[in-house]
Amino acid sequence: MLHRYFTLDVFTTNRFEGNPLAVFTDGDGLSSDQMQIIAREMNYAETVFVQKPTDDRALARLRIFTTQQELKLAGHPVVGTWFLLAELGVVPAQEGGVHIMQQTGAGVLPVEIRFKDGRPNRVTMTQTEAVFRPCKIKKAALAKSLGLSPKDFDSHLEPECVSTGIFNLMVPLKNRAALSKIEMNISELRRLLGKNATMAYCFALSGNDKAFSRGMLPWELYEDPATGSAAGSLGAYLVKHGKLAPGHTLGVSQGVEMGRPSHIEVEISTKGKKLVPRVSGAAVRIFEGTFAL
Repeated sequence: MLHRYFTLDVFTTNRFEGNPLAVFTDGDGLSSDQMQIIAREMNYAETVFVQKPTDDRALARLRIFTTQQELKLAGHPVVGTWFLLAELGVVPAQEGGVHIMQQTGAGVLPVEIRFKDGRPNRVTMTQTEAVFRPCKIKKAALAKSLGLSPKDFDSHLEPECVSTGIFNLMVPLKNRAALSKIEMNISELRRLLGKNATMAYCFALSGNDKAFSRGMLPWELYEDPATGSAAGSLGAYLVKHGKLAPGHTLGVSQGVEMGRPSHIEVEISTKGKKLVPRVSGAAVRIFEGTFAL
């Protein structure tokens, strides 16, 4: 059986920038083991398999795989997949945008797709409520695993694990110069993070509504050029610590050091004491083909 697939660059409007993604638009009939094997073969940070939903509220079900495991939720796979499905007409263009529901491992969540001249130009995903967990890693050890000095950390903020679907470690640095100095020791950072976080999301603030970041992955891909889930967690983290006002848009630049600049927009809404991120971006199609298994 032939399965149709596409590749896209996500959180960018320029080809060969942003974060690459593979999307199989007809994932029904594939087993979890087969999807994992295909994701390993594609060798991208994530590969998405679109399936018929098992929940009547959702338009489609997204199964998201890294080269090693299935994820409950991730940012650039959601943004890229729905940008593609809108381009393919699965989501018809409407003035003012379209609101749909998607089924993910993290539950049924809303997605908004904005159109311009009949084509999608922006996808916004709502993530799950932010969950915070203290970082138990000593700063000296964390700094060493990143090739940094403890003096490179922001003196006003502390590292903290945050999840809006998947846990990542927020690592506040004092400036962009510190960000550019990172030289990760993969095995040491993997040991320190353990099962507490997927990546070390290192960032430096620039004013009240801008951040520069690097997503350090302690496995074979080494660094992620754009991480929507972690950017959502960063927005919630900054609101919690008084560095970003709820409802204001945070612009996150990531992937610059990799030569794959990406732009992510984050807005945090408050529901009582809950912090809920909305993460937005664009995508551009690169390749398409069919795959026989």
